[in-house]
Amino acid sequence: MQFEGEHLWIGTTGHIFILVAFTASLLATIAYAIAAAKKDAAEKYSWIKYARVSFFIQCAAVLAVFGCIFYICSNHYLEYLYAYKHTSKELEYKYLLACIWEDQSGSFLLWSIWHCVLGIILINKTKEWEAPVMSVVSFAQVFLAMMIMGLYILGTKIGNSPFVLTRNEINGPIFGRSDYLSLIKDGVGLNVLLRNYWMVIHPPVLFLGFASTIVPFAFAYAGIQTKRFGDWIKPVLPYALFSAAVLGVGIMMGGKWAYESLSFGGYWAWDPVENASLVPWLILIAGLHTMVIYKATGHSLRASYLFTILSFIFVLYSTFLTRTGVLGDTSVHAFTEAGKAMNILIFSFMAVFTIASLTLFFINLKKIPAIHTEEASSSREFWMFIGSLVFFLSALFIIAKTSVPVINAVLGTKMAPPEDAEFSYNKVMVLVAVIIGLLSAVTQYLKYKSTPSSYTLKKIALPTLIAAVITGLLAVIYPLTYYKQGPGFLVALYFALFASIYSVVANASYIWSGLNGKLKGAGGSIAHLGFTLMIAGMLISAGNKEVISVEKFKDFNIPMGIDPLTKQQDIASENINLIKQVPKKMGPYDVTYLYDSAGLETGKRFYHLLFQKKDSATKKITESFVLNPDVYLMKNNNMSSNPDTKNYLSHDVFTYISYALSPDREKDTSSFKVHEVTNGDTIFYSKGYMVLDDVIKNPASNKFNIPLTGPAVTANLSITSNENELYKAAPMILIDSMGINQIDDTVYGQNLYIKFAGVSSDQKKIKIAVKESEKMIDFVTLKAYIFPYINLVWIGLVVMAIGLIMSMIRRANMSSKAGAITLLLVAAGMFYMFLLAN
Repeated sequence: MQFEGEHLWIGTTGHIFILVAFTASLLATIAYAIAAAKKDAAEKYSWIKYARVSFFIQCAAVLAVFGCIFYICSNHYLEYLYAYKHTSKELEYKYLLACIWEDQSGSFLLWSIWHCVLGIILINKTKEWEAPVMSVVSFAQVFLAMMIMGLYILGTKIGNSPFVLTRNEINGPIFGRSDYLSLIKDGVGLNVLLRNYWMVIHPPVLFLGFASTIVPFAFAYAGIQTKRFGDWIKPVLPYALFSAAVLGVGIMMGGKWAYESLSFGGYWAWDPVENASLVPWLILIAGLHTMVIYKATGHSLRASYLFTILSFIFVLYSTFLTRTGVLGDTSVHAFTEAGKAMNILIFSFMAVFTIASLTLFFINLKKIPAIHTEEASSSREFWMFIGSLVFFLSALFIIAKTSVPVINAVLGTKMAPPEDAEFSYNKVMVLVAVIIGLLSAVTQYLKYKSTPSSYTLKKIALPTLIAAVITGLLAVIYPLTYYKQGPGFLVALYFALFASIYSVVANASYIWSGLNGKLKGAGGSIAHLGFTLMIAGMLISAGNKEVISVEKFKDFNIPMGIDPLTKQQDIASENINLIKQVPKKMGPYDVTYLYDSAGLETGKRFYHLLFQKKDSATKKITESFVLNPDVYLMKNNNMSSNPDTKNYLSHDVFTYISYALSPDREKDTSSFKVHEVTNGDTIFYSKGYMVLDDVIKNPASNKFNIPLTGPAVTANLSITSNENELYKAAPMILIDSMGINQIDDTVYGQNLYIKFAGVSSDQKKIKIAVKESEKMIDFVTLKAYIFPYINLVWIGLVVMAIGLIMSMIRRANMSSKAGAITLLLVAAGMFYMFLLAN
């Protein structure tokens, strides 16, 4: 059958490029492996040239595949399952990239693209290390190409192709028609949770972090393969520092996305997918410190090998956890199962690299040089190693708890998660924060080999005193209020807060006194300062998070909200019902649900909430702002809620809708009746009458207290009931960034809905639409928090990343000009991203 309207050429082209990428990466792997084994310089270089050509061809093919997918998605070629599943014509153009990496194949392709970029850099920079290092990168590219091949070999499907046709993958009678495309009006569209600014930039940054961990791994392999067991440390340090910076930023970008798009009221919930990305970073940080120890003293080379290898292995393990569906029942944002054959392929990717690297490491363990003399307990390297060990053990703790579903599946056990999963992590990680804070404060004042105790005490005395005073003042002036887990845990939080503040002060002091303000060598101290500032921000913002949406539901005859995250009836004390246009006290604010409006995408509705703070004495408004949380109201009556946040330097006001009435849930049989009137005219309804007093253009104020950002017209009406009760109504027409909005007024005592419906055809009268209804009054259920000093978290992240990049620049021996430009671009880019999001 000849199908009408299909664009088969682009899919065929894309599939050919996938095969080219696979073949070229396989040839590059073989050529680089042969080159690494050759002793003769001329012969080695000949194979390297062949490998480079193959690798560059593979890079071009991978980029071409990406271009083909983007072309299919941007043109909404729904004959391709990729476009049908992930795009829709209503989707904003900026989310087309997010559509690509929402899918399994797109995320693997993104990973492969970053390997291409890193590979090109390595070819130009690694010199004698190129062959063994690039053999590893090229081998990983072979597996990533297989992930998107979609070929059947001996009846087994290898990978999932992004170019499969919808009619070949979905059974349906319409696919028996040659004109089936005329019957498919639109695609399914991007997951509503991913329609967020951060999901456009978070996955590329995170996958760059994941991809970059292969570089230290490859250098570790090269060190063993060439028997130059310690020589790889110096050239790999800049890459490891870059990887730590990018992966750390990528993880916290995910936290920022969760903060803005997931309604669990925060940026971190120890979700298994979050944990799976955090573990490689923790191990990489441990490896960074042991590399620095080895470079300075010759100690910890074996530990450097192990941590470097494990950081990449756990990247592969996190891929296995998140891409095979094994976490589907325990994670808020885990990917669904990819299929048995694909799961086997992902497992094979992990198993091959894990078994090969660990076997190679342990076979050569005794050959790897080690200094068998004990480090002095007063030496810097001793406590740096202790800190590395703490990072490593905390990573093992997190991954062990995260892997419970895998353990249950493999061993047939039925271990259940703890009743309070979040606290089960927090009670351990608070202890880790205490240890890391103290170590990062004190260790830098120690010298390698040995340090006189009098020297150390003299150096840390003032920072210790300052940190103690600051912590004491906070305990009195701004105490932590996290009483949920009892006084013991609260005391532990104070210890962690002191340790974090201590590290911030001590590192700042070390930059000033120990380094005499010389920022060139201050990268490590700045990274420590940023990291512990971030921890302090987490402790304060989480410890003093205040729920301001407090209400006793028993006082109101309105249904209680269903939390869109847990899908369970929410805690009454943490939700508040807002009747439309009726102000209600909420913490320090009077909050009014003004109106709702439809978004550009089907099912999306914005709820416009006015927050006002008044002076207690004068009752004058001292602060006013509007938040616009939105929900996607699904056809199955489920909803997905996206928060909105008002950002201040000292705190955030965080809100999301936990329950909203669906416009289609209750059909209102009554309808609006339109009346054309002018000033002084009367409109009658069943329970009384109303008179149009006047029409005001661009009023200075309005009864809804809506900030007017564009043209507006208000119709003022006086309403008199048959019982001589008097009411006022003032429906509006408002033009703002959302478009033209008709702001209806509601007189609940008379069950009246009044709309400013426009003007008459002769432009001499206005149209007032009146509806009498018995329908349930319009309301929303809101959840709201105040997050104090949460900006410390984001500022700490930026400072930490800048410190790591500064260390990278120094270790890479970049020129002052190149280093300054690099640092400036990194800092400007990060600040721009966070400012744009806020």
